[in-house]
Amino acid sequence: MCMVCGLENSLGLKAAFYELENGELAAIFIPADQHQSYPGILHGGMISAILDEVIGRAFMLQSSDSMGMTIELKVTYLKPVPLNEEMKVFGRITHEDAKIFEGTSEIILADGKIAARGHAKFMKLPFDKVSPDFRALEWKVTQSATDPTEIERR
Repeated sequence: MCMVCGLENSLGLKAAFYELENGELAAIFIPADQHQSYPGILHGGMISAILDEVIGRAFMLQSSDSMGMTIELKVTYLKPVPLNEEMKVFGRITHEDAKIFEGTSEIILADGKIAARGHAKFMKLPFDKVSPDFRALEWKVTQSATDPTEIERR
């Protein structure tokens, strides 16, 4: 039921995630009418959610036993994000120590321009500290027909 990745959440973004050869994580989603703020424009809260999610999941590419809980998120909004168009988001880890990791992400519009940037700091937590019902492997899997080798920045 995650609002970003939940396939069973009828109001969610239903983002699909892909590990790229350069170590980054990519997400693809199509914002719908229920995600808007101003007519035809994606709500800033949804923008911050996807930027945050992509960084957190980028960490999960390198960690098999823990994930991150956001402790700080900075979003820079550069351009409006339109609804009903495929969006790409890219994220990576930029710093890590024993308890904390940081990363950056950005939403790329169809014309290749950056619409928003995120920088976040996360506290590392073992999966069982997040939720006793947390099934990490199921949570990380998203089915999609898109071939991850075709994901380009533009």
